Amino acid sequence: MTEIPFDPYLKACPSRTVLDRVADRWTVLVVGALADGPQRFSALAQRVDGVSQKMLTRTLRGLERDGLVQRTVHAEVPPRVEYELTAAGHDVLGPLQALERWTLDHSADVLAAREAYDTAHATS
Repeated sequence: MTEIPFDPYLKACPSRTVLDRVADRWTVLVVGALADGPQRFSALAQRVDGVSQKMLTRTLRGLERDGLVQRTVHAEVPPRVEYELTAAGHDVLGPLQALERWTLDHSADVLAAREAYDTAHATS
């Protein structure tokens, strides 16, 4: 069987949906929050300030569907649910943490560039 090469620059390439998942803001933050180990939903919601319950649920389900996060329900009363990175989730953690570091290192420069641009292109 011939393997089809993936090329995210082609509109119909399925790798674009994978890129959409891993490049999503909430994915970056949720995967980063899970770097230290399993977490409950409420702990994730607290760590990822500003994420709505609906968006966190949607992000976790997508990550689980894509094999990056594992959801474990513990048979307790009340049930305890934890989320943790899979092997694939740990693999993507490095590039996402590099992106996070770049963002922290360059945010001041980007904000200054935006201000300069907006000032230069302001319409009176």
